Amino acid sequence: MLGASPKFGAIEGNEPVSANEWEDVKKKGNAAIEKWIDDNMKYRSCVIVLVGEETAHRKWVKYEIKKAWDNRKGLLGIYIHNIKDPLLCKHGYNGKSHKGDNPFEQIKSKDGTKLSEIVKCYNPFWFNAYNDIKENLEDWIEEAIEIRKQYK
Repeated sequence: MLGASPKFGAIEGNEPVSANEWEDVKKKGNAAIEKWIDDNMKYRSCVIVLVGEETAHRKWVKYEIKKAWDNRKGLLGIYIHNIKDPLLCKHGYNGKSHKGDNPFEQIKSKDGTKLSEIVKCYNPFWFNAYNDIKENLEDWIEEAIEIRKQYK
């Protein structure tokens, strides 16, 4: 899960990537980044993209999405603009950001279909985003895996 800064709880025992870990990997260059993404995705059945304001425009998020789709992984997005960002709160803002663009809009499957027409991108309730995600995440993941099985 690249492209997002809020720290969610672990999913299937996987801790979110820390900013320091990501910065260390980036210093090693493109091949190291690709290997790191590939290694982190290797034994997963689904990839979740946390969609922030800039996520859809990040090179490595696009790589991650393409890699997940090509490797037949379930794929889903979750908009995070309604989740409080401690950095924004610290600077006197309400802690929320603007909704980002759908990162699946720019990427096409082999038959030319935009992934945004296939892959779901969930927008949790603004008033209860954490609980909405917590209560639905398992179902969203299972649905994403089933959707991916339908496409060759």
